[in-house]
Amino acid sequence: MQKIKKCIIPAAGSGTRFLPATKALPKEMFPVVNKPVMQILVEEAIKIGCEEIIIITWRNKRAIEDHFDANIELEDKLISAWKDKYLEEVKKTTNLANFVYIRQPYPKGDGDAILRAKNLIWNEPFLVLFWDDIVDGQQNASEQLLQAFQRKNSPVIATVKVNENEVSSYWIIESKEKNNIFTVNKFLEKPQAEETKSRNGVIWKYILTGDIFEYLEKASWWKDGEIRLADALELMRKEKDIYWVNIEWERFDTWSLIWYLKANIHYGLKNPEINKELENYLKNLNLK
Repeated sequence: MQKIKKCIIPAAGSGTRFLPATKALPKEMFPVVNKPVMQILVEEAIKIGCEEIIIITWRNKRAIEDHFDANIELEDKLISAWKDKYLEEVKKTTNLANFVYIRQPYPKGDGDAILRAKNLIWNEPFLVLFWDDIVDGQQNASEQLLQAFQRKNSPVIATVKVNENEVSSYWIIESKEKNNIFTVNKFLEKPQAEETKSRNGVIWKYILTGDIFEYLEKASWWKDGEIRLADALELMRKEKDIYWVNIEWERFDTWSLIWYLKANIHYGLKNPEINKELENYLKNLNLK
């Protein structure tokens, strides 16, 4: 069984929903308590054995590279101030993995972003994580995907159960099997709830095989000039099995303002330095 050694993280979006904050700060660097979403994703990938993190960026994303680089001046200040705890955290980010950065000059979709890493992947299976989703529990989402991949040795997509009102906000997967790991029968792009009985919404976490690049190159361009990963997966599905697995535990969609705030509260309540004060604050809110 091939190991998953590489992870692609597309990070070339503009983060319009978070303006004006994203005017200068990449949305991937927004902190959940005191750790950027990007670092949470990198640590998720490392936990399943990824050694190389390939980040697809564009202009105004330099902060991502700086975060995972050394900061000698800051380290010297922390050493002088005897702040060993903070020094350890700062140095940790530099040694997490081998980082590779690829620029996406124009916003041509998630498929184009992944295709730009083709020469770094070739025929290896690899992990894809987008900034949108964080899963907290006994196993992270990538660990759950890996278990499915080890059983099937084929592409695996992460999904969550969505309610009727959420269907039109997700790519929906229809399935032809009913067991722990399901085979994709059809992809539906943000359908209305009455158009499908399925409530299996795709979240932005995948384990893919190297042949996905062939399908990305065959995928049709959209009118807006984008290549969509979902279209390539639909082409692949017609020729080979693709699987999906419902992700368990607590999941936060950090692309949404309200879910980003919920993620901060969730992780804040787990932080021993602030959890008691935060809990008391929440209890004492004068809710109307």
